[in-house]
Amino acid sequence: MTTENDLAPIRFDTKIAVLLRDDLEPWQRLNVTAFLVSGLGSELPEVVGEPYEDADGTSYLPMFRQPVLIFEGSKETLRTAHTRTLSRALPRALFTSDLFTTGNDRDNRAAVRAVSTGDLDLVGLAVYGPRNAVDKVLKGARMHP
Repeated sequence: MTTENDLAPIRFDTKIAVLLRDDLEPWQRLNVTAFLVSGLGSELPEVVGEPYEDADGTSYLPMFRQPVLIFEGSKETLRTAHTRTLSRALPRALFTSDLFTTGNDRDNRAAVRAVSTGDLDLVGLAVYGPRNAVDKVLKGARMHP
């Protein structure tokens, strides 16, 4: 039996957000977003919902339990958001311009490890946490069109 609570909109106290640098090509935006959110889902089991099943009983993998909001900003906006994310110790994933030239996870990790935090050429950042904290991290960014 369905109750009124079952039909009420679900509100989340948390937010999943991706911030992309505004000078990326369309294919890069998609690629970076996919890589970034995979990091959140692998380390934060609370962001993943239950598996799906269609009417015929065919099962599908679970996905995030809440929307992923996509933002864009300048290189400086991304750098500021990264600094804010670190100062708030929020769970995060990053993508640097160097990762467009590598072809595997080992080389990706080596490319990031070779650059100090302040010198990373960020093109994408994913962050998860309380809504208000994520909003503060993303101050100055705009919703992706």
